[in-house]
Amino acid sequence: MSRIWHSLRQTLLAVLCDRYAIVVMVGAVILYSFFYPAAYRHQVAGNLPVLVVDEDHSATSRELLRKLDSLRVAHVVGQPADLQEARAQLEAGHAEGIVLIPANLERDILRGHPAKLVLLGNGAYLGRASWVLGSVADALGAFGREAAVTQAAFMGAPQAPPVTLVQRPLFNTQEGYGSAIVPGVAELIVHQTLLMGIGVLLGGRRLVLGRRLQFDLPTLTGMALGFGLIGLFGLFWYAGFTAWVQDYPRGGNPLGQLLGGTLFIAATVAFGLFVGSFFRTRERAFQYIIATSIPLFFLASLSWPAVMTPRPLVWLAQLLPTTSGINLMVRLNQMDASLAEVSHELITLAVLLVLYGALALWRLHSPKGTKEIKL
Repeated sequence: MSRIWHSLRQTLLAVLCDRYAIVVMVGAVILYSFFYPAAYRHQVAGNLPVLVVDEDHSATSRELLRKLDSLRVAHVVGQPADLQEARAQLEAGHAEGIVLIPANLERDILRGHPAKLVLLGNGAYLGRASWVLGSVADALGAFGREAAVTQAAFMGAPQAPPVTLVQRPLFNTQEGYGSAIVPGVAELIVHQTLLMGIGVLLGGRRLVLGRRLQFDLPTLTGMALGFGLIGLFGLFWYAGFTAWVQDYPRGGNPLGQLLGGTLFIAATVAFGLFVGSFFRTRERAFQYIIATSIPLFFLASLSWPAVMTPRPLVWLAQLLPTTSGINLMVRLNQMDASLAEVSHELITLAVLLVLYGALALWRLHSPKGTKEIKL
């Protein structure tokens, strides 16, 4: 037992004394917790540029223009003479959407004919396009209801709709980017920085020794405990302090988070020891792990539904601790899920812990023992 505690202390000292490891495993986690959520502080996009092509030049079209310019999401930045000029500005990146007001709009409304409006969006940035198109469409819908009042003066009042739709978001109460994305990305940041730090230390030590690393069982156990403590610090820093400071949904199931978070970090450490055993230099950890961040997030099916993902990728994703870990922590922290409701993720992480723990032992454990206990 004393050798395990000695190895644990040596691992923590190795992290503290290695400037690359301390920056990645501790510094990056703390810095990201302040700077990354800041980009989503306002939750929704705002003041996005929109172009309006007015071919009607009537009092009705001018009123519509004022309504569009009063939106919080969109801001009218220009009125090109025709659609071709507006499209050129859109393709040049000067605007996120185009509203075309065709000729005879006011005349059609007064005569009781269906009026048509054209709404075009820039698909280069799906998030911006979604907000622009949705918000402008809502404004056009409100304008259409007001136009119906004008038509009623000539044709009689229209019949009220029998059903009214009232939308109330359940979990993402602010319906914004931050509440939907930041909690899941936080777990990915902890996972990736932990893997990077493990790879940096193992790769650097292997470069110095010039051979494959081998440790006895107490040393390897102490290393895993040291890395696990650092990982738990980062995980609960995000789930607790950062969620509180940034005012994101939090505190759903604390005891479940403690159990599930520990299992997630344990599986991540085992995975990191196995993967890190292949790195011959510390630079390899940065090259390989940074390149996998975006694929790991999409494979977690947090922003992209699993039913829309090819089945082989869904099966592959189950071999990654991030898939179950991200969904587990989001459900426990943001959605107040019970342990029974996340039993699949818990079982998957336990299986991954055993799997990658065995592979890490195969790669790093020396049956004869070794006197090396320092990273």
